[in-house]
Amino acid sequence: MSHTSPVVVPAPGKTEWDGGVSPMNVSYGKLMMWFFLLSDAFTFSALLITYGLVRSSHAAYDGAVEAFTFSQTWWPIPEKVFASIPFFHGLNAPLVFVGIMTFILIMSSVTMVLAVEAGQRMDRKAVEKWMLWTILGGICFLSCQAWEWAHFIHGNGIIGANLVYNEYGPPDFADFFFFITGFHGFHVFSGVLLNFLIFYNTVTGVYDRRGHYEMVEKVGLYWHFVDLVWVFVFTFFYLV
Repeated sequence: MSHTSPVVVPAPGKTEWDGGVSPMNVSYGKLMMWFFLLSDAFTFSALLITYGLVRSSHAAYDGAVEAFTFSQTWWPIPEKVFASIPFFHGLNAPLVFVGIMTFILIMSSVTMVLAVEAGQRMDRKAVEKWMLWTILGGICFLSCQAWEWAHFIHGNGIIGANLVYNEYGPPDFADFFFFITGFHGFHVFSGVLLNFLIFYNTVTGVYDRRGHYEMVEKVGLYWHFVDLVWVFVFTFFYLV
């Protein structure tokens, strides 16, 4: 009589392939946020690469910066376009205002880090404080960008620019500027709304009742991504 060994069926949930196990010990919500940010990174990369290709197809100004004049012939020099500061009419301060904008956004990323750290300690009051500072940073950045757009449209001693006409240089420059900075601004605006939702839920004790502040970490990932994207937008439009 032959002896057959019993078939051992593994218990469900014991391996990654059985389901119910979070890959790399990351929650489903965080994993989906990473997937979203990865797809968004591809979108911004495509836009910036396209901008670079279009810019390289136009003639570059090769004379002295002091002698530069706006023309449809060559691509404009950033420090000549973005040289104004609110409430200081006539002051020539190349890239100072956009530098302030960048500093504000980076500091809002720092306050978000502090909010996430406070959430890990279950410190409700600290989360409220740092989330409020993050929201204020985002609103300040959007306000600065609104002023920059208005100044860019109306110009400073010249006609300015819009989606049809661009006094600063080739029309493609204004088209890409409005689209890419506007697309990024939409992300910042969405982030401010999410941050306000987190702040509200924190104040009302939602996360204390859940026993964790993981939602702060998820939104924090999005906010850091928005800040990182701005570094590339800043480099492509204002520095190069």
